[in-house]
Amino acid sequence: MPTPTPTQTPTPAGTPDFSATPLAALTQWADSQHGAPVDSWHPAHIGTIDIRILADGRWLHEGGEITRPAMVRLFASVLRREGDGSHVLVTPAEQLTITVDDAAFIAVEARVEGVGDAATIALRLNTGAIIIVGPDHPLLLRDGPAGRLPYARVRGTADRPLEARLARPVYYALADLADADGRVWSNGYPYPVGDMAADPA
Repeated sequence: MPTPTPTQTPTPAGTPDFSATPLAALTQWADSQHGAPVDSWHPAHIGTIDIRILADGRWLHEGGEITRPAMVRLFASVLRREGDGSHVLVTPAEQLTITVDDAAFIAVEARVEGVGDAATIALRLNTGAIIIVGPDHPLLLRDGPAGRLPYARVRGTADRPLEARLARPVYYALADLADADGRVWSNGYPYPVGDMAADPA
């Protein structure tokens, strides 16, 4: 079996098949997922750890790549964005600042059902998680290392978002569906996807 690339992390057990499951069922499953209550944890011990998330989605610890998908998913499940823009791993016992070069996640696959303002967009992340683009997970354009590109909010708030950058195939697929104003629709809301001249990594 070939080794997965950083943007092809194996799907966690119990996750529905992204390509074959009807989008309504994917939406229901995504809505049922509740992560660790990181926003309610305020531990006394605060420090740093030599963990870095590269712009291509790979996680490094002390310079070496973390190659176990389960370990990446575990760390990702306790990741939080702070008000100053920093990223921390947080548990009830400790809070450790890490380095994130761009976004914490990469959206590696998209599913679209419906047309125009009746469309729904699902995104699969490099951790195997699935989000449905909409008010809880909006797309927004912002400047990053590769230029002005769309990012999806995975969790957090508008002022403290944990984001997923759209990988090149996902960006191109959505840009190809954009209307004359450069927008795609999902769950009844329009989202800008930018200029096809941009070239995400």
